[in-house]
Amino acid sequence: MDILGYMQKVGKALMVPVATLPAAAILMGVGYWLDPTGWGSNSVLAAFLIKSGGAIIDNMAVLFAVGVAFGLSKDKDGSAALSGFVMWLVVTTLLSKGVIAQLQGIPVENVNMAFDKVANQFVGIVVGIISAEIYNRTSHIELPKALAFFSGKRLVPILTSIAGMILAFVLMAVWPVVFSGLLTLGTALQDMGAVGAGLFGFFNRLMLSIGMHHALYPVFWFDVVGINDIPNFLGGAQSIANGTATPGVTGMYQAGFFPIMMFGLPAAALAIYHSADKKNKTKVFSVMIAAAAASFFTGITEPLEFSFMFLAPVLFFIHAVLTGLSLFISAHMGWMSGFGFSAGFVDFVLGTQNPLATQWYMLIAQGLVFFVLYYVLFRFAIKKFNLKTLGRGEDLNKEDGGSIEDLADNYIKALGGNDNLVEIDNCITRLRLTVKSSKAIDEDAVKALGATAVVKLSETAVQVIVGIGKVDKVAAAMKVQFNK
Repeated sequence: MDILGYMQKVGKALMVPVATLPAAAILMGVGYWLDPTGWGSNSVLAAFLIKSGGAIIDNMAVLFAVGVAFGLSKDKDGSAALSGFVMWLVVTTLLSKGVIAQLQGIPVENVNMAFDKVANQFVGIVVGIISAEIYNRTSHIELPKALAFFSGKRLVPILTSIAGMILAFVLMAVWPVVFSGLLTLGTALQDMGAVGAGLFGFFNRLMLSIGMHHALYPVFWFDVVGINDIPNFLGGAQSIANGTATPGVTGMYQAGFFPIMMFGLPAAALAIYHSADKKNKTKVFSVMIAAAAASFFTGITEPLEFSFMFLAPVLFFIHAVLTGLSLFISAHMGWMSGFGFSAGFVDFVLGTQNPLATQWYMLIAQGLVFFVLYYVLFRFAIKKFNLKTLGRGEDLNKEDGGSIEDLADNYIKALGGNDNLVEIDNCITRLRLTVKSSKAIDEDAVKALGATAVVKLSETAVQVIVGIGKVDKVAAAMKVQFNK
């Protein structure tokens, strides 16, 4: 599989550990609401909730190792997760400063500072990927009868422990170099203050188009090089007490997303609806209202962003620029808040009592300004450049014809047939396919079936934008046909 296509799968697997963050946000958010001045010192229940949420935040690195291993495993089996945990224990133990000092025969205080930060989400992701690959390739192996007990899935933890030893040996030399590079990147943007926050926001959105934004955010949101913005914010009073958080600063890589997800993107949805052909407005409204609500309440933006990302790339570039501008403004003004999952209304409300949420109400005022900016710029660009956004230049009311099974069969034929397909997956709006050759795909035939775009990421990685509410049914039916 090509690298870009594989990174798409890794990005999806990362959602497994990230999905634990809402639990931490809710527990800690309610705790701060119960005790907004003492943050646990005046209420046993508040302290209980805050510490419970902190248990998740403080162990995010190992959750990444376990979650990614599970998410990338071919059959989503718990043995893969266990193998990721085993490998994590081996790697982090061998790379602890005490063991490094012993192996290198040097005093502990002379060990490279990089090994203070080896138990981080970046290493967790690497461990999860390797563990999953070992699981996928060896979980079916049968050993000779004398060793039959260790066959199949029982073999995987043994192999991952050996792989952990090898990885630790490699990281002894490589990690200080990688850490130095990440530290340079993080420090450079951190030293740029509000401008650095803006650049992070811009590239965060821009890299979403190729599914690579997951490679950027751990450096700023988690404890890879010490920035650790999300855990530090959620840690609230404890983060302030231990000197890892500063009111008016911590949250600068998060706060600017609230005006975008709660106000900007819903305004973009409104502009797309108002720009649709009259005959299509009813269907466009139903799609846009659902996508806008998801963005506003939960911060889940993919359904809305993918509705124009490939149909009108100029709109997505405008979106990336405005996101960067929003993060710059909030960071420059010191309007801070944070999230446990994403920058939606639920996280916004939960964060208001956090001691690190400074002038959080100004993010609402900023959001109203961005609502106007998004609507005006999107509406202008759509009309000026005649962009084919949802519902423009097509008839959404025509029937697909036939059953979902017939539609899936036609998709397979248009994609080059079963012989050309290698793997079928999907997300909220699109089919994510691995094919033998993207040249065998009949794009016109695919679009004739109702797809809004065919995106060839590489020779073997292809995305087909099918739409919200339909893609999961099409993908499931295609898998049935493909596996016959």
